Amino acid sequence: MVSVIIIDDELSALKSMQWEITNFCEDVTILGTFSNALEAKKFLNENTVDCVFLDIEMPQMDGFQFLDSFKNRSFSVVITTAYDQYAIKAIKEKALDYLLKPIDSDDLKSCIEKITQFKEEQSVHERLEKTLENMIQKNNPSKKISVSCDGKILFLNPDEIVYCESDGNYCSIFLENKEKIFISQKLKFMEEKLQDLYFFRIHNSYLINLNKVKEFHKSDDFVVLTNNVKLPVSRHKKSTFLNQL
Repeated sequence: MVSVIIIDDELSALKSMQWEITNFCEDVTILGTFSNALEAKKFLNENTVDCVFLDIEMPQMDGFQFLDSFKNRSFSVVITTAYDQYAIKAIKEKALDYLLKPIDSDDLKSCIEKITQFKEEQSVHERLEKTLENMIQKNNPSKKISVSCDGKILFLNPDEIVYCESDGNYCSIFLENKEKIFISQKLKFMEEKLQDLYFFRIHNSYLINLNKVKEFHKSDDFVVLTNNVKLPVSRHKKSTFLNQL
């Protein structure tokens, strides 16, 4: 099953696309329709979808500005527009497909097939990543973990991770060498990756390496890490955190 959302400021176009998908495309779930790009952005920061059908010419924020607002995308994109002059830019933005309005039902079916194939390829990629990680862990006592970033699989030594920070459906990993790695996974993903190691989620937004704690300020409930970053400790996490230390 492929999950999608539709973004278009014209209500008639929005309803037309919704009708086309519902009536001509099997195994597709529409999780939401949005006439406001900012509302769609908020939804995507809190939910996971396979593909976004995106109009280009919209008030407040056009389609390309909308895409630029995401540091990294975990969803594929299909550009929907009445104007063919955006085709080149759509390719540069790595859009999966480009549909001209009024949208032909056969073109839409072909587009859904591309989305499905892309999703399956991503699934294969994730399985490969897991296999590689298991092989490395078996042969390497330091137990490196793997994360996907910018089309690459990175293998990280947990000892080099200072902390991880949540950013909605994404998160950032901060290393000892001051490098920042941005991945299209929730913080929960990193918490599970590091669950058997010396890491603790001190706050809804922060997962820290307990070996990198330099100070804990009891009166204000925050920690100072070895890179001198200050992070808050949730009150309901405080007792467990101190016991872990």
